[in-house]
Parts: sequence; structure tokens; C-alpha cells
Amino acid sequence: MTQASPSAPADFGPTETFTGDLSCGILFLCDHASNAVPSAYGDLGLPAEQFQRHIGYDIGARPLTLALAERLNAPALMTTYSRLLIDPNRGEDDPTIVMRLSDGAVVPGNAGITTEERQRRIETYHRPYHRLISDTLDQMLELAPPPVIISMHSYTPVWRGVPRPWHAGILWDTDGRAVHPVINGLAAQEGIVVGDNEPYDGALKNDTMYQHGTCRGLAHALIEIRQDLIADEAGVAEWTDRLLPILTKLPQQKDLREIRKGSSRCDTTR
Repeated sequence: MTQASPSAPADFGPTETFTGDLSCGILFLCDHASNAVPSAYGDLGLPAEQFQRHIGYDIGARPLTLALAERLNAPALMTTYSRLLIDPNRGEDDPTIVMRLSDGAVVPGNAGITTEERQRRIETYHRPYHRLISDTLDQMLELAPPPVIISMHSYTPVWRGVPRPWHAGILWDTDGRAVHPVINGLAAQEGIVVGDNEPYDGALKNDTMYQHGTCRGLAHALIEIRQDLIADEAGVAEWTDRLLPILTKLPQQKDLREIRKGSSRCDTTR
């Protein structure tokens, strides 16, 4: 059963929580779970079909996150708003935290955004999500050895006319403890092509994994699944079955249940 975070504003709660067992050793996150926009912002000046695209949310990521969390009885934390309102997987100082142009779509509701409005969105929608993650991790650390963080995302099968050959990609920075078992586990499955830091690089200063994984020294991995593979219930069920045996083993690995603070490629002086 899911429930809104108690810290959420009354008119539009910015977070959704699947409670799960806080001592289970794994925490699921879904940064781009929803394509909804609070009523005060209308449609941000965009036609409805734009919110059905990848620019609005990560297609299939929420149902896959919930399916895995339910099967593992693990806590899962998700946002309830579109990334077009504000992107929770960006640091507060990132210039792309509120997108004015996204994959060819001009966002009129963001075009003339003021510093005050940007800060309002951070405080009302972005910050509560990250506060919830921090608070949940604190609770988990009180109950059991350090948990593994798994962040679920999805990506388009074609980008700017170029097909993406990977069925899934695992993104990471410098801590590969949780990454390599997932890559190896998926690569061992017949016909599955896995990208290592594909289709994006996992090192992004102040993003979700940087803040809650790298900076805290917790084992973590960001899993990207190609959107056409999880766009319906059958696809979600298939990828739940593919990922479940791999993720089940992660909390059983002692080295993944240790705090190991290391460096980040984001912090390397060039």
C-alpha cells in the first residue's frame, strides 16, 4: 500500500512512499515517476501529448519500481510531479533544474521563470523529496547495516535519430560495488545488451545518487531500462522478473552493507 509523505503540502503532495521493511537493506528511488503538474501551474503552456513523452516523466519507471519494492518488501520513494515542473535529479544549483526547452519542446510556463519562482519550486517540490530520502536513510541506518540504494529510470529507444542498442544501462560514478553485480547479472541473461554508463554518464554533481549515495558512502546504482520495454504491464512484469533475482542478492553481500566514502569524478579538477 502506498501513502503520501506526511511532509507534503495539502493540495499536492510532492512525494509518494511505499513503506516496505526499513531493515531489508535496499531502498528504491524513482525520481521521474509522474507526469502530473499541480493545478496552480496548469499545463505549463504545453499540449497534453507532450506530457506523455519522455520529457514529462520516465515511462514505465514507477510501476517497475513499485513491483520490485512489493516483491522485496523494500521501501520506495517517488516524486509525484513532472520533471518539466522541476527536475528532482538535479542539484539545486544546476541550470537545467527547470527546463525552458526539452528535446525540441519549448516550455512556455518555464520560459520567463524568475529567481523567486525557481526557489519556490525548489522549496515546495524538489527539497521535500530529498529531505524524505535523507530521513528514510537515517531511519534505515538506525535499524540495520547500511542499505543499498537503487534508483530506477527509463530512456528513449531512439535519440536524435540514432537507435540505442542497449536494453538496459547501469549508471555510476566511482563506487562500483552495487553496479557490477547488476551489470553482470543482466549480461548473463540471453539476448540482453547492457550498457555500462550508457546511454548517459552516471557522474553528475549534486544529482540524487551523488547526494545520497556518493556523499554518504552508501553502495548504489542507477538502473535505466529502455522505455519501449516497460511501456505496458507485460513489459514491467518481464523486467521485474529479470531484475528481482539480481537485486535480491545485493543486501546479502557484506561489502555492499558498509559505508565507504570515496571520491567522485565530478570533483576531479581538470
